[in-house]
Amino acid sequence: MSMVTISNLQRITAPKLAEMLLASSNQPSRDPSIAIVDVRDDDHIGGHIKSSLHFPSRSLDATMPTLLRKLADKEVVVFHCALSQQRGPGAALRYLREKEATLGAATAAKKAAEEQEEGKKQQVYVLDRGFVGWQEVYGPDERLTEAYRKELWEDGY
Repeated sequence: MSMVTISNLQRITAPKLAEMLLASSNQPSRDPSIAIVDVRDDDHIGGHIKSSLHFPSRSLDATMPTLLRKLADKEVVVFHCALSQQRGPGAALRYLREKEATLGAATAAKKAAEEQEEGKKQQVYVLDRGFVGWQEVYGPDERLTEAYRKELWEDGY
């Protein structure tokens, strides 16, 4: 049984994530080790974090197997929604629990031991303040944000 709960999910700040993304974009590797999962639904407007994957929260039941496959080799996975208060943390928790259930307890323990030996256990985070907080600082930064529409954010969320 998983010991991960909403209250003990790891959080990451926008500046820390921006730093990681900029550092990884300078690497010659074509397959980034960081994945950002945007779980906004109809509010997926006004921009998104560059190279993020859009998996609307309302369709996670159907898309979770795909998400598990896409994220399997990533070192860092960051979930977010608009504010990262409900949908983002809920999706991160579901992902972690589904990953554990899919691997099975014995396999998970073995894989965790191997990852620890290699020093590369997947880190799963929730973006503090979600995309609303992100766009306040990095919205206009085209290195980090795509399809940003400032006019949609001028009056707040």
